[in-house]
Amino acid sequence: MTMSLNNIREAAQRIKPYAHRTPVLTNESLNQQVGAQVFLKCENLQKVGAFKFRGACNAVYSLSAEEAASGVCTHSSGNHAQALALAAKMRRIPAYIVMPDNAPQVKKNAVAGYGGQITFCEPTLQARESTLDMIRLDTGASVVHPYNDERVIAGQGTAALELLEDVPDLDVIIAPVGGGGLLSGTSIAATEIKKGIRVIAGEPEMANDAFRSMQAGAIIPSVNPKTIADGLLTSLGDLTFPIIQKRVEQIVTVSEAGIIASMRFVWERVKIIIEPSSAVAIGVLWEKKIDLSRLKIGVIISGGNVDLEKLPWL
Repeated sequence: MTMSLNNIREAAQRIKPYAHRTPVLTNESLNQQVGAQVFLKCENLQKVGAFKFRGACNAVYSLSAEEAASGVCTHSSGNHAQALALAAKMRRIPAYIVMPDNAPQVKKNAVAGYGGQITFCEPTLQARESTLDMIRLDTGASVVHPYNDERVIAGQGTAALELLEDVPDLDVIIAPVGGGGLLSGTSIAATEIKKGIRVIAGEPEMANDAFRSMQAGAIIPSVNPKTIADGLLTSLGDLTFPIIQKRVEQIVTVSEAGIIASMRFVWERVKIIIEPSSAVAIGVLWEKKIDLSRLKIGVIISGGNVDLEKLPWL
């Protein structure tokens, strides 16, 4: 099936009773700093503190009653695990979550708090996938991939749908890119709703596999990336990459210093908590590697889950 704006509109209706419609904020200090009019879509204020709830919620509520009875399963060390656990809890079905044993304790606690049944494994992709496969065979649960899943992509696209309802005359939308679920959903919504809108992604210089994949015209896997933007460590998927290739104008890489500086500025001036992955999207404007001056720019603030013991500027 080809993903379309219809899938995203259907997802928006499906998740409406469960997900927050997050606010769009502006800040004059930020506008002056980057030389553009910036509209922040605050998914840091979404349930579980991240946009991931949209996709997980859409996937969970897309299941038939028969499928749902066996529950859902995934492997994730972060926001998707929490999002799927909460969406499953809301539908009163089990969620089986495979997490690497070195995942931050705060994330383990959150997943357990939302009712997720956690199985720990070695921190390798192979271990995560084989453990998940075992659980799937054992329970009959439906796998909900963190980003390479059409239901998830459609759910993530609802953030851009809302943003363009609130601010229809945007010139550009910027989103961060890791596995590409948010970016591909955003790019479908944006380019279908507003012809000529530019969709640009931010990616850490230290984890620039999506940037390199776009240059190469094929998926280049992420190998041992070292960035504080820990939500953007995954490689693109075979569903997300073709959508991004077709609809995203370019991927701009952001330095670690740029991520930290823009994150701190947003905390201090905009007065909202954003995580480093969100700051990557702001960093595109901050570092001014491309000229977006005087344009109206929507930025998807992807999340606000931060370990307060490990702030990057301390």
